[in-house]
Amino acid sequence: MIDIPSPAVAVVGRHNSGKTTLIERLIAELVGRGLDVGSIKHHSHRGFDIDIPGKDSYRHRAAGASETVIAAPGQVARIKTVEDEVECSELVRSMPNHDIIVVEGYRKSGLPTIEIMRSGNEADCRAARLFVKAAREGLPLTTDFTQLGRAVDRAGNAAGRDGAGEVPGLGEMPGASDYSAAADAAAKMPSTNTVAVVTDIPEAEEAAALYGIPAIGLEDVAALADFLSEHYVRPRVTVVIQAGGESRRMGQSKATVPFAGRPLICRLVERLSPVADELIITTNEADKLGFLHDMYPDLTIRLVGDAYAERGALPGLYTALAAAENPYVAVVACDMVFASARLVVAEALAMHESGADVVAPSNKHGFEPLHAMYRKEGCLGAVHARTERGEKRVQSFFDDPAVTVLPFNQDRVLEVEPRGGCFINANTPEELARIEQSYLGE
Repeated sequence: MIDIPSPAVAVVGRHNSGKTTLIERLIAELVGRGLDVGSIKHHSHRGFDIDIPGKDSYRHRAAGASETVIAAPGQVARIKTVEDEVECSELVRSMPNHDIIVVEGYRKSGLPTIEIMRSGNEADCRAARLFVKAAREGLPLTTDFTQLGRAVDRAGNAAGRDGAGEVPGLGEMPGASDYSAAADAAAKMPSTNTVAVVTDIPEAEEAAALYGIPAIGLEDVAALADFLSEHYVRPRVTVVIQAGGESRRMGQSKATVPFAGRPLICRLVERLSPVADELIITTNEADKLGFLHDMYPDLTIRLVGDAYAERGALPGLYTALAAAENPYVAVVACDMVFASARLVVAEALAMHESGADVVAPSNKHGFEPLHAMYRKEGCLGAVHARTERGEKRVQSFFDDPAVTVLPFNQDRVLEVEPRGGCFINANTPEELARIEQSYLGE
């Protein structure tokens, strides 16, 4: 089992902002779209317990067990005593293989945060007024809003209940009647981690616009789900194994050449399918690979013929990109005996974090384009244009000014696969025999 790290976002706000209600509706919306959603709730009080007094598991813990697992068909729960509060990042790492994790609270976790401000909550209204004042004055989101809130309170108190005061950096402020407890509101304010504001308060909408942050209506859960799907949900990955056809140097199709007693393509399918949301094999010998459907009935394997009659790595890449239904496309040659699912995951994460169109392993000899990740939207047009010009090499489109290429250097590859060997391939029966002998001797 290959664990895929889960992306996470935090929904934050002041007490009674409606975080739990929003998250409940958001999770239902995301799940309704076919996504696998995890959730984390930050409980600010020490000593909460989810077990029930009198139950067997409760009795185990009461007797002194530091960790108890409760298991039943379809469910498992783990209750563990810890010395200090567990960091949110550690909790997220312990929850792999979700399309997204929605976190309630953990404002200071460093996660991207969705700020909620509700007009029915006075603390939110105070925060919104402070937020928009700071935005109008051009103060950065790195501003210490706690100190600013205290300054607002002091100015309001000095001006009297119906007067007005002057706050350095903010100009004239209304009196204390509008800004009492501003310091309390300022303790939980938007920051540089804020990626969207969910609100029905006009001042908060204005402030978000001034800071260039999307503002989403409090009741528009579908729009919030759209935003998360576009920017934070784990992108779906199509894995394409390029099997081509008959190899002259091998003397037969590399896909069906025996390796460890089975067709070589079986090894690639088994190594890469755990990280494939969609699995495609490009081949001009679909009739010879039909056995894969019988061998792997739980997998949906698509056999796709070449889009171009001309052979070549670049036309093959075009076929892969055109056939893929997902935004990220991992392309791997079928003769890479030690192809790495972990490398596919690492390349996808690097693409998601960097925004690159290509993430390709690189070393002093250049790129390894046939164990690389391609963004379909960013690459398809450029690959098509170069293919139409008669180019054959994949790297021929890497210099396209519209395409961003991120080299995934050797050190990063070794972090993922310390033993290396991901790019070892076989072009002749003799090479394959040596690789097989090494493999069987492991």
